[in-house]
Amino acid sequence: MAKKSNTEIGRQGELQALALLVSKGYEILETNYRYKRSEIDIIASCNNTIVFVEVKFRKGIFFGNPEEFVSDAQAERVHAAAEQYIFDKNWNRNIRFDIVAIIAGSEVLHIEDAF
Repeated sequence: MAKKSNTEIGRQGELQALALLVSKGYEILETNYRYKRSEIDIIASCNNTIVFVEVKFRKGIFFGNPEEFVSDAQAERVHAAAEQYIFDKNWNRNIRFDIVAIIAGSEVLHIEDAF
């Protein structure tokens, strides 16, 4: 059996995150939104709030929990892309930044207001 690439593993994690968010009543607006060198994995809406979601997938927790792998620099890039999205959509209501942390074969954790 061929080893999955990081892209395939990441996509699998994003599909799990999408399923979780939809099951919680979120409407998915965009996936893999790009602005310059930044990317937002999922943009969703729920209760009149746009939610920018970073998905973190890990095979295990030997090196730490998945949510611990959102660096300050990555959070800044997500914020920059979110600002552009908000500007493009002329959105002037609530926003939030969440993380969906996934441990392979185990746990899917939705962390609201993560950064």
